[in-house]
Amino acid sequence: MLHNTGAGSGNASGTVSDGDASVGVHQAYFTLKNFLNLPLALDAKIGRQEILLDGWRLFGNTIWTAGMQTHDAISFSHKHDNMSLFLAYILAVENDRVLDPNDSTDRESYLAHLNIKGVLGGQFSGYLNWDSNSAATAASTNENDIWTIGGRQAGKLFGFDYRGEYYYQWGSGNGQKDTAQQLTNTLLDYDRDAYMFGVRVGKSFNNVSFKPGLTVWYDYLSGTTDDDQRGGSWNSFNTLWDTGHKFYGLQDVFLGVGAGGNTGTQGLGLQDFALKGKIHPMPGWTLKADYHWFWTAEGVAPNTTTRNFANTTSGLGAGDPDLGNFLGNELDITAVTKMNANTKVMLGYSNYNPTYAFSSLKDQGAPGQLFGTNAADWAYVQFDVKF
Repeated sequence: MLHNTGAGSGNASGTVSDGDASVGVHQAYFTLKNFLNLPLALDAKIGRQEILLDGWRLFGNTIWTAGMQTHDAISFSHKHDNMSLFLAYILAVENDRVLDPNDSTDRESYLAHLNIKGVLGGQFSGYLNWDSNSAATAASTNENDIWTIGGRQAGKLFGFDYRGEYYYQWGSGNGQKDTAQQLTNTLLDYDRDAYMFGVRVGKSFNNVSFKPGLTVWYDYLSGTTDDDQRGGSWNSFNTLWDTGHKFYGLQDVFLGVGAGGNTGTQGLGLQDFALKGKIHPMPGWTLKADYHWFWTAEGVAPNTTTRNFANTTSGLGAGDPDLGNFLGNELDITAVTKMNANTKVMLGYSNYNPTYAFSSLKDQGAPGQLFGTNAADWAYVQFDVKF
């Protein structure tokens, strides 16, 4: 698969939207079985590759956009009985060796992932990841390290599908500082202290007409207030190498949550309560409907011209709860069928209803201005053909 959205050749690592302006090979790697004949048999994969783990919470991609996540990486895998081990090194950004001779501002990621099947009617996965992504200024290099540890348990018990997961992040967050704060607080040391958790419970009724199913889920990703920043703390959970497309609505309104940018929630965190239903209205067809309620974890402040945590126009910061937390609702309706073994067809419709807090968060002056109307409607037809 080739990226063909602009000039140049680049790595799609870290891309969180369909604005990836690079033309390059999506995957190109080779594998070595039983690498170096080590006592612990490891299979190596070297080159540009996708890394997709579990439900794609931390390592996934956007599935179909031009910014579909891929990495220049070396990965190792080992499987034995009900256990599998996955290790990876990702070189996401390789900066100029003349301006950065010590590679101090390269972005690199080191991952250890352990999966054990047969636990509570399903499987457990444990994660440890170190992401080093320092940022350079004219005066110094701001360290931006994200250590992530946590686990995910998913399976089926008593006829219910379930998922529960929790992750904690620590490290240095100096590279996350807002531009205005960098100018006034360049000596302030920022410590990272963030977390997220998610739960899901679902039930399918396969012995009745249309085989309906219903799922309830809730996600909470911590955020950062102005007081946190003034105290030298960055508390926004970073979703690392996923984009949120699979989780937070198909319109991709919240991408790259936790990085502090406008694609997510400006570092204010995110809450997502969703109801998801599905039926099989006729043989070969699946009809799905998802409805999301979105909130930030921290309050949204009014905005007139700028939103970078230190609002110089109004004097209010991103952590001030004047507009509350509610960001709106999204409805996603999807119909899926297979034409043949190699071709899947998907038809979809989505609607996002914003609030004034959402408009302020996205640098808009009034409700709905992000989309030009009071709501955003989107419809599509997609053919997925495998060769």
